[in-house]
Amino acid sequence: MRILVTGGAGFIGSHLVDELVLDGHDVVVLDSLASPVHAERPRHLNDRASYVVGDIRDRGVLDETLPGVEAVAHLAAKVGLETAIVDATAYVSHNDLGTATLLESLAGSGFRGRLVLASSMVVYGEGRYRCAEHGVVAPGPRLERELVAGHFEPPCPECGSALGPETVSEDAPLDPRNVYAATKVHQEHLCWSWARMTGGSAIALRYHNVYGPRMPRNTPYAGVASLFLSRLREGLAPLVYEDGEQRRDFVHVTDVSHATALALVSPVLPNGPMNIGSGVPSTVLEMAEALAHATNGDTRKPVVTGQYRLGDVRHIFASSAKARANLDFTAAITLQDGIESLLTDGALQRDARWRLSREVLVAES
Repeated sequence: MRILVTGGAGFIGSHLVDELVLDGHDVVVLDSLASPVHAERPRHLNDRASYVVGDIRDRGVLDETLPGVEAVAHLAAKVGLETAIVDATAYVSHNDLGTATLLESLAGSGFRGRLVLASSMVVYGEGRYRCAEHGVVAPGPRLERELVAGHFEPPCPECGSALGPETVSEDAPLDPRNVYAATKVHQEHLCWSWARMTGGSAIALRYHNVYGPRMPRNTPYAGVASLFLSRLREGLAPLVYEDGEQRRDFVHVTDVSHATALALVSPVLPNGPMNIGSGVPSTVLEMAEALAHATNGDTRKPVVTGQYRLGDVRHIFASSAKARANLDFTAAITLQDGIESLLTDGALQRDARWRLSREVLVAES
């Protein structure tokens, strides 16, 4: 199958390209190779894929790239929590306009195949919470005065009592809490509109906290695991915001790329959104401690700062039951093995077992 991967030189996209090529697909990558994501041409580009250097917002480049394409994985985006509202135009331009341009080109080319969008758990805002008295409730955005006072847990909006976090499923209401999250919601809605109007198939994979080799580093837009690792490699302790007890679903990039490959080629035609997570929630402090221990044997223990970011949410972790039922996908990499691959910059490749290597591994015969 000829598959287009937008953003295929990036963190998740490059792992997806490796897996698709290994499975025998004809892969074409569209990527701008723009800074700050790519300071130079990445060394991990797969020489068995075809690369087109271009911007997802360039209709002409898309029109030239799409002929013969049978499925599309759309990963090109500006990612991460914005550092200021002045970033808003960049997020909307890359994510919303870029997606709209891709959809226009797909429609113009007569493409009616499968479109897999890299969405995110940020579309939910806060996760799912239960109050002992009022049942499932949706807490509002946390107030800055509460965060300043060190009160990080969102209270019940009805009675103000403590809440218990639960796994979030795809039918949860969407409640984006920052600009990046709002653009991911809009990307999904644009893709649903394209599917309805053309008869194509759109799948939005809501990735949870993805980590692993090739993570972007030394940028304020990087994920929390990358920020911790950057400090550890500089001989500094990781800085943990709030009290470190915020819960996330850290899922390894190889699991994520495998789920995305399944969504592209599964004989069952899935539609709609699907959570992609590990199914095992961990606290942010636990991730920082695991990285610190693996890196330096606890000589640089994490520092819990009490600082906060207004765009952050407290707890969000996934129910991946829908992906299991529709894609036969279950995450396979433990946090321990995932951290080892991250520290060695080795890629994990699915075969009869999960193995660690400094290179992409070919399945044993």
